[in-house]
Amino acid sequence: MALTFDDLFTSPDHYLQSFEADHATFVPMDRAAYHRSIFLDRRISPAHEERLAIPVDALVPRIPPAQPTSWIFHMAHCGSTLLARALDDPRAGLVLREPLALRQSAIRRDGALLRLSLAMASKRYRPDAPTLVKANVPVNFLLPDIAAADTTARAILLYLPLRPYLLAILRNEDHRVWLRNVTTQLAPYLGDWSAYGDAQRAAALWVAQATAFAETLAALPKARTLNAEVFFADPVPVLTAAAVHLGLPNDRAALERAVAGPLFSTYSKNPGVAFDNAARLAREAAVAAAIAPDLAIAEDWAARHPARAALDAALANAALSR
Repeated sequence: MALTFDDLFTSPDHYLQSFEADHATFVPMDRAAYHRSIFLDRRISPAHEERLAIPVDALVPRIPPAQPTSWIFHMAHCGSTLLARALDDPRAGLVLREPLALRQSAIRRDGALLRLSLAMASKRYRPDAPTLVKANVPVNFLLPDIAAADTTARAILLYLPLRPYLLAILRNEDHRVWLRNVTTQLAPYLGDWSAYGDAQRAAALWVAQATAFAETLAALPKARTLNAEVFFADPVPVLTAAAVHLGLPNDRAALERAVAGPLFSTYSKNPGVAFDNAARLAREAAVAAAIAPDLAIAEDWAARHPARAALDAALANAALSR
């Protein structure tokens, strides 16, 4: 049977993986492929290797309204992959971790690509369960547009307080390269930070994202914040509350099994590496000693920002109830 545009817009088996020049690239997926794909960027693990490229101009006039979607927005390196994987029960709602097309929409600042990405990301396997999308950092700067598209959307805004965020972002050269690259890519939103060192960039990126989250709380009544350290310390009640808030039909027993299993004793981005909350805390202590001068620069920069105290309060006051 020939594939139709209706098929592309209704079945999650046809996944919009990326935009390549003026074409949209689709890859074949199924529930198992989504579940095993820790990320849906270039690291995707499709159902099979066929790809389909369709001109974007052929899709845009046909974009249907997006279905209600649930969201995890996050600051990076704060447990979002762990949270999204723990909520990924193949019997429940579909979970998309970092759709590349959505990220590309943010980098390109293209409204048509965003509408197409939102419609494609909202497709479901279960009509009674919204798809959960874990976005990534560039998408935080599309939050006004995403909120305007659906003011009833349920969302968790996952964050780390400033100091643990700095320890996560500045802890090694790979993360610092990511910091420089993403803030350069986001210059149309953030401005030119080429004169900033790594410490200032990290502090400024925390402030920029905390500001985006605070503004989103006013635009999305069903958005709640989640301090990642609370999640790491006591995951079962947090996961239970998150599933309820996001409208996911996960049951507590399944969440307890997830916490007791290998997901919480290995690194969520690389299951071959042992890692847990105790290891995270030990790493933080070691990093704090190693980067003390940069920590001082970053914390001083943030302390002088006029909105710092208000941002801390906004994030704390909208916390997800457990």
